[in-house]
Amino acid sequence: MMNKFNVVLADKDNFVQQKLSRIEAIKKQAGQVSNINKKYDLYQQLYNEYKNFSYDSAYSYAKKLQQTAAELHDPSRLAFAKMELGFTLISSGMFKETLETLNGIDLSLLSTNDKVDYYFLKARSYFDLSDFDRNLDYSAIYNPKGVQCIDSALSLATPGTYNYFALNGLKYLRNGNFEDGVKNYASLLQLKNLTPNQFAVSACSLSYIYERKGMQDKSIELLIQAAIADLQSATKETVAIYKLADFLYKKGDLNNAFIYIKQAMDDATFYGARHRQVTISSILPIIEAQRISTVEQQRRSLFIYSSIITVLVLFVVVFAVIIFRQLKKLRIADNLIKEANVSLQESNIALEGLNRNLSTANKIKNEYIGYYFNINSIYIDKLESFQKSLDKKLSSKRYEDAQAAIKSLNLENERHQLFHTFDKVFLSLFPDFIEKFEALFHNDEKIAIADGQLLSTEHRIFALIRMGIHDNDRIAKLLGYSVNTIYSYKNRIKNKSFIANDEFEDHIMAIEAV
Repeated sequence: MMNKFNVVLADKDNFVQQKLSRIEAIKKQAGQVSNINKKYDLYQQLYNEYKNFSYDSAYSYAKKLQQTAAELHDPSRLAFAKMELGFTLISSGMFKETLETLNGIDLSLLSTNDKVDYYFLKARSYFDLSDFDRNLDYSAIYNPKGVQCIDSALSLATPGTYNYFALNGLKYLRNGNFEDGVKNYASLLQLKNLTPNQFAVSACSLSYIYERKGMQDKSIELLIQAAIADLQSATKETVAIYKLADFLYKKGDLNNAFIYIKQAMDDATFYGARHRQVTISSILPIIEAQRISTVEQQRRSLFIYSSIITVLVLFVVVFAVIIFRQLKKLRIADNLIKEANVSLQESNIALEGLNRNLSTANKIKNEYIGYYFNINSIYIDKLESFQKSLDKKLSSKRYEDAQAAIKSLNLENERHQLFHTFDKVFLSLFPDFIEKFEALFHNDEKIAIADGQLLSTEHRIFALIRMGIHDNDRIAKLLGYSVNTIYSYKNRIKNKSFIANDEFEDHIMAIEAV
């Protein structure tokens, strides 16, 4: 995942250029339009392009939206344009100005969806202000106000939408309800048609929850995904890459941490996010100093090693002259010894493999001999009981009862019982078979096991193969399927796996018994 991120980071200029090309195309169109309504729409498009890209330009087009709305004498559009201005102000760290702008909006002019966005933005303003101040007295004021705004937005939001999940997620995060937060953000990330920015913000929030829960691997994976989404959408107002740099610094990966924190500072400076610059400035010198210290330490170590090597080289040169003649004779003997050692090692490896296979085969044989005799004993008892019952009915000429007894035989149930017993014995021999089998597939291709079963049909086919039964005809008879059905099952499973088809059964045979 980190390699993929580095590839995307190396191509960041290309993503920025794509955005600039879109912006230029819209600007050109706006310059050719005289209709005020159309011009308002184009200004809105330009604002949307700039809102997470450049504060100055986003601010400029937010003001143009207000001017155009005023020319149209449209109070609703004017109120919406003020809200867009508020988003730009908070993105640059101007919290006081953001709240003043939002408080100046007449809510009755906004649509229901815009009211949800309004309260969402206001909640974020209070929370960001609380985080930026880092003062318990002021946090006790701002945090409840933020939660109150979220509750107001939730009362208007449509359940199942992005805003509904995002609002609940933010509330759970701020209240420390991490269990519900994980479920909520997991549902949010499953929504279709998420914008890259929506995905990045949600993934970053879920990453924070995982970090607080101590699930570091999941947290860093989500941060990388969020940072990739930000890079590909040319988003400059972002926290993902900064968080990622801080994470890697704490883990001791100074090289990547330094690269990412520099990129985070470049993004914050490019956008004009003052609060981000302040936050990043608090850690950038620490990472840089630590990196320089590490480089200096490596340089000193390299000098010491170089000096030692130089002395050793002098000794080697002296002794090389002395032993050169003897070396020719020893080389021949050494080659012979090496060949013998290689041959011996190959024999030992082959013998070890054979011993393991024999041990596994003996264990399987012992288990399944017992299983065979137990099953046969059970079925003999059942047959004997059935024979006595049938004989008694026939002797007393109760033919209808005899016929009913025959019809009552549930062979399908017996087959399921046989499969269950087989599964139980097999899993006692190979307790991690399912786990290692599932490891051969991507997460979305894993085989489900029905309730009440130990193995699915697919698992059972390859369990028989692991037992050494490779013939499709024998497998079909054991499981009660046609040969074509077994062939189809095997091909479908192999095609789902990321392992090559001709290597799949080798991986199955490599699963070891306990």
